[in-house]
Amino acid sequence: MKFRRLGQSGVKVSEISLGSWLTYGGYVENENAVKAIETAYDLGVNFFDTANVYEKGAAEKVLGETLKAYSRESYVLATKVFGVMGEGPNDRGLSRKHITEQCHASLKRLGTEYVDILYCHRFDPETPLEETLRALDDLVRQGKVFYIGVSEWTAAQMTEALSIADRYLLDKIVVNQPIYNMFERYIEKEVIPLGERKGIGQVVFSPLAQGLLTGKYASVTDVPAESRAAKLDWMRNGITEEKIAKVQQLGKVASELDLTVGQLALAWILRQPNVSSALVGASRPSQVEENVKASGIELTEEVLKRVEDILV
Repeated sequence: MKFRRLGQSGVKVSEISLGSWLTYGGYVENENAVKAIETAYDLGVNFFDTANVYEKGAAEKVLGETLKAYSRESYVLATKVFGVMGEGPNDRGLSRKHITEQCHASLKRLGTEYVDILYCHRFDPETPLEETLRALDDLVRQGKVFYIGVSEWTAAQMTEALSIADRYLLDKIVVNQPIYNMFERYIEKEVIPLGERKGIGQVVFSPLAQGLLTGKYASVTDVPAESRAAKLDWMRNGITEEKIAKVQQLGKVASELDLTVGQLALAWILRQPNVSSALVGASRPSQVEENVKASGIELTEEVLKRVEDILV
C-alpha cells in the first residue's frame, strides 16, 4: 500500500480508503462488514470513513466496534456532520449547536476520544460560515477533531472559508470529499486547481461509479441481484447502455495491462497528485482485496490517452 499526504497536512493516508456509505449498518450483513474492515486493515488501509447519517449512526457503531481491535494511533478515522439526525429544527445543518452535539454523539458511537477528520457533509446556506468555522476550530482546540474537511463544497465556498479562517486565525480546511470517477469529472475544472493552490487534498467517493466501473453490468436489463443497483432504484438510473459500452472498451485496455477494469479506474483517479485517497465501498472482503491492488499502479501517457479517447 502506498500513502499520500492529506493535502498540505502532515498526516499520511492510504491511497485506497474504506467507506461505509450504503453498506455497514445497512444492507450488508454485519459479518461481511466486519470482515471487509479487517481485511482492509490487514492489507495496509489506514483510512476509514463514515458519517453520522449513514443508517442513523449504525455505520459508525459497526466501524467503531471493529476498529477497537487495533491501536487507535494506527489508523485515520473520519466522520461527518450536516445531515438530518432528528425531527427538530436544529437536528441538521452546520450551526454551532448541531456540529458540537453531533460530534459528541459520533465520538460516543465510534467509541473514541477523537476523530482525525470531521467533514461538513454539505454546505449550509442557512448558517453563517464564520459560525461553522469557529465551532470546528473549537473542536480542534479541544482535541476532539484533528483536521477539518468538507464534502461537495464548490471552489467558491471553500475559497470563502479559507479567507475567513485567515482573517480570524482559525483552523483551515485541509481535505475535500467530492464525487470523482471516469463518468463524473466536474472537480477537474475548479476544485482540483484550488486544492493544488491552497493545499486541500481530495478524498474522492464513488470512484467506481457505484460499481458500474467494475464491469459487473452487461446491460441495463441485466443487473446482478446482489448489486447495489438491484436494491436501489436511483442508482439503477445512472446505468446506461452508452456507459456500459465504454466500460467494456476500458475492460480491453485493462486486460492488456493484466488489471481489472476497476483497478484501472482507481489507478486513473490516482494519476491526480491532488487526490489523497480513493474511497471505496465493499460488501465483501474479496472486493477490498481487488481494490487495494490499484495502489501504486502508474499508467503511462499512452494508456491515459487511450482511456481519454474512450471517455470523450
